[in-house]
Amino acid sequence: MRLLFLLVGLFAVCSVLSGCPAWSGQSIGSQKSSEAPPVSGSGLLPQGIAIGDVTSQGALLWLRTDGAAVVRVEWAPLPMGGQVSPLETVTTPPSRTALLKTGVETDYTLTVPLKGLNSSTRYRYHVLVGSAEPTGRQLPETSAAMGEFVTLPDETTSVAVSFAWSGDLGSRGRCRRGVDGYPIFGVIHRYNPDFFLFLGDTIYGDHLCPSPPNEPGADFKATTLDAYRLRHRYQRGADGLRRFLAGTPVYVVWDDHEVRNNFAGPYDEQMPAGRQALREYWPIASPFEDPHRLYRTVRYGADLELFILDVRQYRSRNIDRDGDSKTMLGAAQLAWLLNGLQTSTATWKVIATPVPLSIPKGGDSSVPGNDGWAGGPDGTGFERERQVIVDTILNRKIKNVVFLSGDVHWAQINAYDPNQDRIIDFHEYIAGPLSAPPGRFAPTQTVLHPTELFYETGYHNFGLARATKHDFHVSVVDETGKERVSHRIAAQ
Repeated sequence: MRLLFLLVGLFAVCSVLSGCPAWSGQSIGSQKSSEAPPVSGSGLLPQGIAIGDVTSQGALLWLRTDGAAVVRVEWAPLPMGGQVSPLETVTTPPSRTALLKTGVETDYTLTVPLKGLNSSTRYRYHVLVGSAEPTGRQLPETSAAMGEFVTLPDETTSVAVSFAWSGDLGSRGRCRRGVDGYPIFGVIHRYNPDFFLFLGDTIYGDHLCPSPPNEPGADFKATTLDAYRLRHRYQRGADGLRRFLAGTPVYVVWDDHEVRNNFAGPYDEQMPAGRQALREYWPIASPFEDPHRLYRTVRYGADLELFILDVRQYRSRNIDRDGDSKTMLGAAQLAWLLNGLQTSTATWKVIATPVPLSIPKGGDSSVPGNDGWAGGPDGTGFERERQVIVDTILNRKIKNVVFLSGDVHWAQINAYDPNQDRIIDFHEYIAGPLSAPPGRFAPTQTVLHPTELFYETGYHNFGLARATKHDFHVSVVDETGKERVSHRIAAQ
């Protein structure tokens, strides 16, 4: 009989913030002193592996071989007490992919769908790699990696979920340093999140990473497909990131620096190359009929539905004046979001937007116009479309909406009362950067009537969230593991 593993976060107690009755006194996640079961691997996969876009019925396995190769992936549910059993001893015969080939056309990367899985079940996978030379049988014989992951619970199962999110990795003077590269991923791993939401700027293709003090290999600006690929490989050269991805499922979306600062997709000639490199280096599920689509939902049991937005690929030019024709999401994505919010049965509707709701992000001479949702004195911004989303939340009386964002390189918590009825309608939590210079504070725009509950800058950080049918709890944690703030919302 298959063993069901329900992912439940671990929680510890922290002190209540004095003089602020809105804060919770409980922190998210007790840091673990012991590591999770390691993922075995070999030099055949020099950039490691990653499990991403896990659902209740499937998952994606990402890998990159060291040159052309043939690959087969096998997986099976673990039996009772099977955490330490090799794949060959599981009671259910393993499923297998056909023989797959890696080639230069995708920079030797593969994203392999693992399908037909059962919900809330721990699976073990095994990656076999062989030579691509014509040897007749061409069967992969070398064990290159082995690991585990757990599928999500179905929509009827109410179970606590804990996850981390952040963005902005490797900007300017804050790139890979030493073998570990980015130690903050070890800190995130100690909290044992059920998954990690990577909210963009997974590379800074348009920033130089001089060496020293950074590891060599990224002291150039990417403008071509091969150059973007190099920047992604540079990031995977960090041992800390590879270890993290081997043990923590990820859901990834881009922001601007996967291409260049503040880009608007339909008008940027570099966008297709940056998008292709992103797709090659991260496990991202897209529908067959729309292979470039990055926006999607994650349904984690009965209590969480996560709406991951693509704020780059369909947007109008930043310099365009705001109005009825100005869009950040594009018509199809906006309709998808509004319909999803209205029809969702999840307790918590969480909208992941890489750019924040109310912090003005002015452009520069090379890319003028406000880059985020908030408008500026020049009449740019995306407030009209933002208001469509807000009006839908208010008019349809959609409860328990939370926004998660990043991009500005500081941590902030806002509570919004856009209709000024003295009832908070939704919250926004901003986290990051993972490794980048701290942002310079910009005052929060007041159009949506926010209350600024918390603001700090000057350190690398990530957000931790725990969702249950009763509450949504967020902590901001810095690179040393110190929890800077803790905040809880009760479900309505």
